[in-house]
Amino acid sequence: MIESLNGVAANIKHLLQRRFPRQFSFVQARLSPEGLFGLHLTIGAVVLVGAAWLFGGISEDLITGDPLILVDEIISEWLRSHTTPRLAMAMHFVSALASAVAVSIMFALMGGVLLLKRCWYWLMGLVSAVAGGMLHNVMLKNLFGRARPGWADRLMALADSSFPSGHTMMATIIYGFLATWLVLRNGSWPWRFLIAAITILLIFLVALSRMYLGAHYFSDVLAAMAAGIAWLAPCLTAVETLRRHRGRLLAGGK
Repeated sequence: MIESLNGVAANIKHLLQRRFPRQFSFVQARLSPEGLFGLHLTIGAVVLVGAAWLFGGISEDLITGDPLILVDEIISEWLRSHTTPRLAMAMHFVSALASAVAVSIMFALMGGVLLLKRCWYWLMGLVSAVAGGMLHNVMLKNLFGRARPGWADRLMALADSSFPSGHTMMATIIYGFLATWLVLRNGSWPWRFLIAAITILLIFLVALSRMYLGAHYFSDVLAAMAAGIAWLAPCLTAVETLRRHRGRLLAGGK
């Protein structure tokens, strides 16, 4: 059964290659992990477009006052009426994992490790991802100027706009960058899955903490994840493309 399926797939591949040689070569090059502008660039482009599309959709709903904004109010009110002092303190701890201090410490530690290991492309990618992410978040907050829910925990010091969530966006960027670096250096799939699962859980907990503490609406944190991924994708794509093909690029420049 498997052999017959393989034979059918080979025949289809041969037919497409013969009927559409240029198109087949183009698609094959985009899906090849060996090409300079192959699989890594393709994945990065797909992720970037998908995340940007999601952010654009949320932004449109915010501007036009679509049903997502009503969902924001419902979720925010439910969280406000179900807050407890003990859980609020736990959420403060989770939220602090993506504070400016925490991000700065993570940035310094990761930068130090990359510097010691002489991972120059990754170091440049880290600087671009974190610095660019902070700049993008400030620009987006100033662009939309959305007011916060208005019932934030008394321990919160909130002065800027609500959309998108800075904590969630930076958690997506800094922890996403670290997870990608670890995954690409670990050949064990169980460990890769564990790293990815912990990273996703951590980002979602940070997002939940910001909502639970009354700092952001649901759409704020969702848009922050999308914006963080949209910025992180090209940074990681450039890093991995240059790293894998630095020998070819150097040889071509001689």
